[in-house]
Amino acid sequence: MTKAGELREMSDEQLAITLKETTESFFRLRLQAQTERLDAPSELRKHRRLIARIKTIQAERERAAAAKAKQPEPSEAPT
Repeated sequence: MTKAGELREMSDEQLAITLKETTESFFRLRLQAQTERLDAPSELRKHRRLIARIKTIQAERERAAAAKAKQPEPSEAPT
């Protein structure tokens, strides 16, 4: 399972790809859980938590970018 530190080291594109793959895998697991018995029911929880971790890191990056863009340049400061 991917740790939060490993996810933070990924680029935005890698995170998006990982999120898409994990979401698709989670969907397949949910279908399998409804139609037949799962070999490892804990996989549902692991996928759900991984999706939450990825979305949290993406939100943190978006907030950091917004704060950086909002912060005025020292040369633009009013005198």
